[in-house]
Amino acid sequence: MNRDNLLGQFLRARRELLRPEELGLPSGTRRRVAGLRREEVAQLAGVSTDYYVRLEQGRERHPSAQVVDALARALALEEDAAAHLHRLAGPAAGRRRPALRREQVSPHLLRMMQAWPHTPAVVLGRCLTVLAGNALGRALFAGHAHSGDLVRLVFLDADAREFYPDWDRVAVNTVAGLRAAAGADLDDPRLVEVVGELSLKSETFRTLWARHDIRQKTHETKRFRHPLVGALTLHYESLTVNSVPGQQLVVYQADPVSPSEEALTLLGSLTAEEEVRRPARPAGRPPVTED
Repeated sequence: MNRDNLLGQFLRARRELLRPEELGLPSGTRRRVAGLRREEVAQLAGVSTDYYVRLEQGRERHPSAQVVDALARALALEEDAAAHLHRLAGPAAGRRRPALRREQVSPHLLRMMQAWPHTPAVVLGRCLTVLAGNALGRALFAGHAHSGDLVRLVFLDADAREFYPDWDRVAVNTVAGLRAAAGADLDDPRLVEVVGELSLKSETFRTLWARHDIRQKTHETKRFRHPLVGALTLHYESLTVNSVPGQQLVVYQADPVSPSEEALTLLGSLTAEEEVRRPARPAGRPPVTED
């Protein structure tokens, strides 16, 4: 969480994840570093080794866009990671962040989600907390110690590996999504809290966070093993809420005429009576107010 040299930390982490043979370089038998050597990255990016070393050490902080593009190619970065590298290299990465306010969900968005009785939908905050959900969205994640916090659910809930049959993949994508949502704003008090807690309590989280993977939450097919209705295979789309930067609307769907659609219908019927008596409301812990 050290903000002093975010660019250098990112470059080093991504360099150490690559293997020479993946990029057509000889691996050798006397290699003493994990991943690529600094001089190898410099060669692939077409810059001097001294200049690249200064970037990693934080003595050079704002390379040109052309150099950043070259580094992204050299490190085989995917689109989201390359965009993150550009943000770290720009002057905006060092600006002081404004004071946080309570994360609130628009009442119009809440009403829209309520109108989807057969479609699970939740609104996520910047740290992947569940700020709100419609009836079926809340029911999808109900029954866990951390139902209102998807990061803590994955890494701290005792039944997380049962709930997510593909837990290893979910864990990788969750940490990458958390980093993507946070961007360069690593002094966000909410982010500091969750990263600090999980780094102490979960070795897997600590390892994945150190990788600096960046992946926006966009769309995916995800398997669940729900405690009430059993196996579910759902496709989700994540949509940015333009009226509130940092919020994501995540909508889940099952394939038509499938066992998962039948299971969703059953889940809806099991929770309908209770949900008729209450509107969509924030889920999980109340959002923190920062003034």
